[in-house]
Order: sequence, then C-alpha cells, then structure tokens
Amino acid sequence: MATAKIGMIGLGVMGQNLALNIERNGCSVAVYDREPAVLDAFVARHTGKQLFGFHSPQEFVASLERPRKIILLVKAGDPVDWTIDLIKPSLERGDIIIDGGNSFFKDTERREKELQATGMFMIGSGTSGGEKGALLGPSLMPGGDRNAYEQIRPIWEAIAAKVPDGPCVTYIGPGGSGHFVKMIHNGIEYGDMQLIAEAYWIMQQGLGLEVAELADIFDEWNRGELESYLIEITAQILRVKDPETGKPLVDLVLDKAGQKGTGKWASQIALDLGVAIPTIDAAIVARNISAQKSERVAAAQQFSAPASSEAVGNKQQMIAAVRDALYASKICSYAQGMNVIKAASEQFAWDINLSETARIWQGGCIIRAKFLGLIKDAYLRQPALVNLLLNDEFRARIDRSQVSWRMIAAHAIKMGLPIPAFAASLSYFDLYRSANLPLNLTQAQRDFFGSHTYERTDKPEQGFVHTEWEELLEKQKG
Repeated sequence: MATAKIGMIGLGVMGQNLALNIERNGCSVAVYDREPAVLDAFVARHTGKQLFGFHSPQEFVASLERPRKIILLVKAGDPVDWTIDLIKPSLERGDIIIDGGNSFFKDTERREKELQATGMFMIGSGTSGGEKGALLGPSLMPGGDRNAYEQIRPIWEAIAAKVPDGPCVTYIGPGGSGHFVKMIHNGIEYGDMQLIAEAYWIMQQGLGLEVAELADIFDEWNRGELESYLIEITAQILRVKDPETGKPLVDLVLDKAGQKGTGKWASQIALDLGVAIPTIDAAIVARNISAQKSERVAAAQQFSAPASSEAVGNKQQMIAAVRDALYASKICSYAQGMNVIKAASEQFAWDINLSETARIWQGGCIIRAKFLGLIKDAYLRQPALVNLLLNDEFRARIDRSQVSWRMIAAHAIKMGLPIPAFAASLSYFDLYRSANLPLNLTQAQRDFFGSHTYERTDKPEQGFVHTEWEELLEKQKG
C-alpha cells in the first residue's frame, strides 16, 4: 500500500530539513538513508509526523504513490549515480527522480537521457538557502522535462520561500538548466562574499576601524540599498564575542576559506562560453591563495607592506566611498553572472527567463537581496538586455560611484591591501566601457609569430589580412 506522496533519500541536515518542510506543507514523506541509525533517529525524533522510514530501497520505493517522486539529497558526483542505480530496478515508467544537490549540469543531462531511455524522468533542482532555507523555505531552481516538473510544482511552490510577487521557484528550462543556474548562483555568491570581505578589510586595515564599529556600519548598510542576507549576517558575525577571551570571534577565525567546487565549475564553463567573469574568478583565486596559509606567513616575513604616508582623510566620507565601491562592484559581479546564464541559455536552447531567475533569488537563497528586485525589473523591461551595466538605473548608479570606487581602490593598492574582487570589477567596467583597447597590439603580435591575421580599421572591407612584419620592417629600413 502506498503511504507517502514523495520520497527523500539522504538524511544529512539538508535532507532532514527539506523533508520536514515538505511534511509541514501537507505531504507525507517516505525517507531512506544508507545509515540505518541516522534514519531511525530522524524518524524517532519526529514521531507523530507524516514521515515514514524504510530500511530497504525496495520497501522505500513501494511505499510511494505513482508516479513516484523521489528526491535525492546526496553528495554530488558518483554518489548520485550509485543512488539512482540502487532504486532504478524498482522504478517504473513515469516515475520522477529529483536531484536536489549541487550536481554538475552535464552530469544531470547524462542521467536524464539514461532515465528517459526507460521512460523515467530526471529533474535537476538547484536548492539554495542552506540548512535554514531547506527547513523554512529555500529558493528552488528546477530544470528538466516540463511535464514532469508540473507534477511536482504544487509541492515545490508550497515549500519554497515566499516574497511579495510569489514563491521563490520557477521552471528554469529543459535539461540541466536548473543545476546550471544554481552553479552560477553559487559563483555570484563567491563574488559577493569576497567583495564584502574586501570592504571589511579596507575599513579595518585601511581606515583603522574596530570590529564593533564595523558591525554598526554593516548593520546600517543593511537598512539601505545594500540590504541583503550576506550583509545582515556580516553585521551579526562582527558582534559575536569569543566566550573564553572576550575578543571578537571573527578575529580568531583562521583565514583559510573552503569551497565545494561549484565556483570553479562556474569559471570553467564561463571560459568555455567565452564570457568574462573576472570578479567571480578573483573570488575563487582568493580562496585558493587563502588555503596556502603557511606560504603566506613565510612570504609576509620576506616582504614588507608599502610605506604609505597618505592621510586617511574624513573617515565618514571614506566609509561612504567603500559602500559605493561595494555597490558598483556588485553590479559588475551580477552582470557577469547573468551574462553566463544568458550565453548558456542561447548555446543550449534553454530559453531561460532572466527576470524570473532574479525574482526567485529574492528570498530563501544565500544571495537574496533588495538589489535583486532591480535586476528582475531590468530584465522584465528589457528581456534582451545585453548587459546589466547598460540598464539605465545601474548605469546611473555606477556613474555616481566612479570617483569613490577609484579612490578606494587606489587607497587599498597604495597600502598593499589585497582587493582582487574590487579591482577585477573595476577593470571589468573599464574594459567594457572602452571603445578602444590595446588588444590591437596583441593581435599584431599573434599575426607576427603565428600568421593569425587581423582586420584593418581603415579597410574593413578587406576582411582578415596577414602582414609579413619582418619583411616589411626590412624594406622600411632600406
């Protein structure tokens, strides 16, 4: 007898919380985990709820209403394939597997094709919001067969975070598009976090502000245009004191940042698509170098910071300048991320709605922010917008920020403070706004050593031409 509307495999914290979220919203849930003790403890803690534990994959599958809907929340990579192989013999045509983890989108497309060959479906659903989001309402990014999604849509809309314009879930597109969008979301998250860290560092190291002062500043920023989850938790983090020493706990955290690989994937696919995402790349580089703690400590003993006699000036004006630089840098970072999604949508014929993508990120997810409402509106008014920098509101905001942005970057560089993401955003902006670049010399070099040809600015009708540079030089000498 079927006892559950949907199944959950994988009872880590995310899996447990998402199962509880689904059950709270009126759906009975069958649960399975390869660790019986984890399974039994979870079910025992929630006696009385519509949560049913099963110790064998066969019993688990048999407990589900048809067509069966099974969520996987297991580690990306081989464990997803192992889990599918575990339950596949018990499944039937029309059954739906939903991968809610951070799988690489091409793996999702491979699995979808393998399941389709037997009449079953795969939904790759990006899930953002961490542990609390899974329990209280995440941002969900489902991709795959549209008809299969329609069968889970009522559940997904019920469990997603809610914002004034609806639940934070939308059908992203076919194939692996859902996991692709989640991957780029994570890349944007990397950029956001690095930019915030650099703003914190500039104010602490460059302006000499105390941690308590920084907490107040971030708290104030969170009441303005920078309002976001990451700014909010930054203010909270800066207020926490270590119970043993009484020092700000953040000062006792080792400066080695981890990563799970989705940011790296974002950089790799952006290169494949020919889209520049230097702010996100810089954030990944910063994490990689942060991991080299012993090398950095040794290098710090070999090199001294530059001696800067420049006065800080009015601190309140400098703080305001950091805020403006952070906002302008964020515009560039999000523009880069949205451009990757746009390019992939065109490359893979996914027809992704960029306005809807920004809308569902307004709640539940880690990058949720007031800022996303403006991005949603920008793409709603101009679905074919080439770059967010060209949106009237963002263009005007960057224009107002340029002096502050450049001043803060220069101040940090003079002091020897690393600002890879701030600098990358500013350079991206300067590259994008430049009608002429020094790459004419690069193309000439390529033609010189490799006969790669070039186009002439004065004779475009000729198309690509090649010059024998050394031969021409010799003739001119004579």
